[in-house]
Amino acid sequence: MSGDDREDVAAEFDRAVNMTPKELERWLATEESRSVGQKDGGDESTGHASGRKIVELLRARKTDLTEQDYAHMNKVVGYVHRHLAQRPSGDVKETKWRYSLMNWGHDPLK
Repeated sequence: MSGDDREDVAAEFDRAVNMTPKELERWLATEESRSVGQKDGGDESTGHASGRKIVELLRARKTDLTEQDYAHMNKVVGYVHRHLAQRPSGDVKETKWRYSLMNWGHDPLK
C-alpha cells in the first residue's frame, strides 16, 4: 500500500470511528456489547474482537502501524458504511443495529 493509500485509509477510518478509545473500552465491557454480532465458534463476536483492535489502533502512533493495521482499518470503514446503509426505522437507541455499530467504533447517535 502506498503512502497516499495509507493516508486515505487513515482519513476514512478517522471519519468512520467516532468513539474515543475510552468510550469504546467502556462500551466493550457491557453485556449489550457482548450480546450482538456473529460468533464463529468462540465466545467473542467478530465485531467485539474488532472493537478491541480498534482501541489499539486509536492509541497507536501512525508510524507504528503495519499493513495489517491498515487492512483492518479498511475493513472497519467498509463495515460501518454498509451497516449505516441498513439503518432501521424508528428509535435506534437500544437496538442490536446500534450496538453492533458501536462494537466497530461508531455510535450513530453521536
